[in-house]
Amino acid sequence: MIDADITADTISETPLSLHQRILLDIEQNILTGRWQPGFKIASEQQLALQYGCSRMTVNKVVTQLARAGLIQRKRKVGSVVLPQKAQSAILEIYDIREEVKATGEIYSHRILSRTVRPANSEEAERLDIPHKRAIADITCLHYAGTHPFCLEQRLINLEVVPDARGETFETLSPGPWLLDHVPWSAAEHRIAARGAGSAEADYLTIPIGSPVMVVERQTWRLDQSVTSVRLTYPGKSHTLTARFTPSQAG
Repeated sequence: MIDADITADTISETPLSLHQRILLDIEQNILTGRWQPGFKIASEQQLALQYGCSRMTVNKVVTQLARAGLIQRKRKVGSVVLPQKAQSAILEIYDIREEVKATGEIYSHRILSRTVRPANSEEAERLDIPHKRAIADITCLHYAGTHPFCLEQRLINLEVVPDARGETFETLSPGPWLLDHVPWSAAEHRIAARGAGSAEADYLTIPIGSPVMVVERQTWRLDQSVTSVRLTYPGKSHTLTARFTPSQAG
């Protein structure tokens, strides 16, 4: 195992732009349910006065929210919150800590590495961000008792989650920290079964080639990618369970 390596941040920290701040404020009010469907948000002129910005900046935010299906712009009425479609995804985003506790074991985690650096071309493509944009690259090992339970390899888009730049994740692991700090609007899962590579086998203390279950997940906030994570579980000790209704079976 390697010790946590938190590199010096050589990428200058960029504060939230006014566009991002207004977008985040409105989005959180909608996604948290504080603003219910039918709620009329302030006019573009009122928002421009509130945030001390141009009406053009507010118009771009409102247009982005409308395109994402969070609000509807009505002539002579203004912008109102739309009902959010129920998510019918078979897989939910679970907290690994709760997965471990459900087995009756004591949960703990250890940050193996954490770096803040520019994204390479493959990472930029995966996150759908410009090449060399700042990302946080985190490797975390989750334990059930004294045994490795899951290896987490995660990339975070720091433009969407700037607070992650200085977070060590020593107290709270990256998954639940992100759920607490960033509202997400869409997620995609990919699941595969394969043999463990040498690095995975070393971290999970299993023989090379042992079966592992790999869950790759990506989440978005509106049209911006938040994070991409690969979770690797020893196959013999993990079972995937999903519940769905006939209407979801298609």
